[in-house]
Amino acid sequence: MSEVADPGAAPTAASSSAAAAEAGASNQGWFSPGVAGIGSASFLADVGHEIPTALLPSLLTSTLGAPAAALGVIEGISDALAGAARFGGGALADDPRRRRAVAVGGYTTTAVLAAATGAATSVWQVGVLRAGAWAARGLRVPARNALLADIVPKAAYGRAYGFERAMDNLGAVFGPLLALGLVSLFSVRTAIAVSVIPGLLAAGAIVYAIRKAPRAVQRERVPIRIRVRPVLRGDLGRLMVGMSAFEFGNIAATLLILRATELLTPEHGLATATSLALGLYVAYNLAATVISLPAGRLADRLGVTGPVRVMIGGAALFGVAYAAFAVGSTNWAILALPFVLAGAAIGCVETAEHSAVANLAPTDIRGSAFGLLATVQSLGNLAASTIAGVLWTAVSATAAFTYAGTWMLIAVLTFAMTNRGRPAR
Repeated sequence: MSEVADPGAAPTAASSSAAAAEAGASNQGWFSPGVAGIGSASFLADVGHEIPTALLPSLLTSTLGAPAAALGVIEGISDALAGAARFGGGALADDPRRRRAVAVGGYTTTAVLAAATGAATSVWQVGVLRAGAWAARGLRVPARNALLADIVPKAAYGRAYGFERAMDNLGAVFGPLLALGLVSLFSVRTAIAVSVIPGLLAAGAIVYAIRKAPRAVQRERVPIRIRVRPVLRGDLGRLMVGMSAFEFGNIAATLLILRATELLTPEHGLATATSLALGLYVAYNLAATVISLPAGRLADRLGVTGPVRVMIGGAALFGVAYAAFAVGSTNWAILALPFVLAGAAIGCVETAEHSAVANLAPTDIRGSAFGLLATVQSLGNLAASTIAGVLWTAVSATAAFTYAGTWMLIAVLTFAMTNRGRPAR
């Protein structure tokens, strides 16, 4: 997709902001204070919301006496609202000034509502607070991603998004560990309440990033409109097909943990198997953390086709990992390999997806493009995990992972066909 500018038209806020980012970042390198601020926000926010996430089952079942079904309903509603909020957040993020307010408000609201669940005295209160926190979390995603594209040169999108993804994944490692430490010192309620601290620090980091970003100057306010057709035109639309195929096979990491637990239980017992599976999940997140920045650097080095090539590699890694999970092993060291491959795969693909959207989306609808990507990710993950879960129950775990692996093969072929066409700038 090519962006054609009218030489006689007045510069828009987004184009002025992007131009300033190109000039400034070219002089001082891609790793600017603004990039550091956004990366720090992703790390702190993930630490903050992983604490109540890790402790939510205990709060509901042990403290409030709710059945396990309540957790499923609350998480399902919250995830659905987060997906819808990402779509709407894309329209808000098309306005350069509005996207900054949405980013700050989203981080702040998520921190406050997530921490407030620790004070809930009934199941319905937990549900409302959790849903509100997840909706705010979804709303801020397109704004954050569009803001990052504002403050780095186009040639460095891969590295910038790779750094942001690495920090986010690192937060997913530290968050549950911090939750365990807090529970050993305080009650579950107090530990959840403490999560407001990293959450609010994340909001502060976003404010810092915005202050270091080029000033958004615009002559008129951009109307709020859901823009889907303009996003789906040209190369970006074709690439979205491959991204959709990938997300339809991108099952939840909890299913990987379940597979490992089931395979290891006969030899090690349930308690030890659960601990080993959680340790393997930490390896998954560490692999995603380590690979994200090199994957982004590779995407930048390979030029305009770089993000698609990285996505092909990531989808292929997932296919190999799913094949290993389908076969299964009762040896935890052997099981570590597919966990590491899957972690590396998600680090590659998420980084490349964001880089590709930033490269191909016109600046005036970049927020909508990121909103659509986030919606595809959310709905695709939901469908993938639901269908895989049904296949697991009705047929076998092997059938579930074969299903997911088939979608990864389709994604590889779709990305490869897209890359054969004329590359866009």
